[in-house]
Amino acid sequence: MSALANAELAVMNLLWESGDRMTARDIREQLYPDSTKAQHGTVQRLLQRLEEKGFLERDRSIAVHFFQPLVSREAYAGQQLESLADKLTAGSVAPLITHLVEHQRISADEIQRIRSILDSHAAAEDSGGAS
Repeated sequence: MSALANAELAVMNLLWESGDRMTARDIREQLYPDSTKAQHGTVQRLLQRLEEKGFLERDRSIAVHFFQPLVSREAYAGQQLESLADKLTAGSVAPLITHLVEHQRISADEIQRIRSILDSHAAAEDSGGAS
């Protein structure tokens, strides 16, 4: 999965946050509230690139096309985190997480969620079934 350019990521963020499919017009109006024809073309090119990259799908069943994400925000973020870890820390995410915790970039609720996930994985390994 390739990294997204900032403009592509802005489109994906709109789709992820909407929780529903959107038309190109919906996307254009949210990205560029005072839009012109130039921005319409820009949005169309962004949507085409995202479709070609496999990040979204276009429903062509009716005249107005709808777009919806094929990749979740979590899947994209996870892949980007792994890529960053590969580049910076020889594949280890521990230094990244340690930095976030030490610099209070992870909330107490997020730490609890991570603990719960780690406990689940440890329990699964202890019972002989790695997940």
